[in-house]
Amino acid sequence: MVYLIFIIGLLFGSFYNVVGMRLPKKESIIKPGSHCTKCNHKLAWYENIPVISYIFLLGKCKKCKTRISLLYPTMEILTGVLFVISYQLFGVSANFYISLIISSLIVLIFITDSIYMIILDEALIVSGVLILIIKFIYDGWLAALTSLGSGLFIFAVVYSFMIMGNIVFKKESLGGGDVKLSFIAGMVLGPVIGAFYIVLASFLAFPYAVYVMIKNEDGVLPFGPFLVSSMFICFANTYMINIFLQKLLGLI
Repeated sequence: MVYLIFIIGLLFGSFYNVVGMRLPKKESIIKPGSHCTKCNHKLAWYENIPVISYIFLLGKCKKCKTRISLLYPTMEILTGVLFVISYQLFGVSANFYISLIISSLIVLIFITDSIYMIILDEALIVSGVLILIIKFIYDGWLAALTSLGSGLFIFAVVYSFMIMGNIVFKKESLGGGDVKLSFIAGMVLGPVIGAFYIVLASFLAFPYAVYVMIKNEDGVLPFGPFLVSSMFICFANTYMINIFLQKLLGLI
């Protein structure tokens, strides 16, 4: 089962590469088919096998020998690994399917926010709808509505942070995509851990933020990858984080 899920993850990762590279440029994800972006060489089926084709072609286009970005096999492997982790953590359950959605967001946001500084609305809308459907099927309407309310709460909190940050720094402190992503985080984490996820994301981003400041004072930090990574960590460790927060509140 683990091997099967990993292979499925590789296939989804290959698809996410296409989505992440094309949609920000308003290109179709269907036509044209997979091709070399340099010489437009149409890839044969054996040139389009996740990871294996990259190794077989030595990381180069078969026709023009242009170097193929290492991002492609990396995202494919990452998707497979995250899918397997999701299965190992939750088995086949509602949380497993939600974890697959979060894993997919990690890959897509790593691609789009790192390269284009964009978090796709399409990915967030589809994710939100799927999460609501899963909540409804497994736990009923009340759970789905509660999830929706939690999403709106965390969205409002992060939106408030963005407004305050814009005033303090006199420039855009958070992107609109980061705020919308926090709605999804609230849906899957709830209001308490949803608030904690923002703090954790800031800690994850801090070393890179310092590096950007040292290298380039005007550098822009893509915060989406850190937010969605924090979401996955919090969702995978909900029980442990609840215990931590209870003890922290007890000390206060």
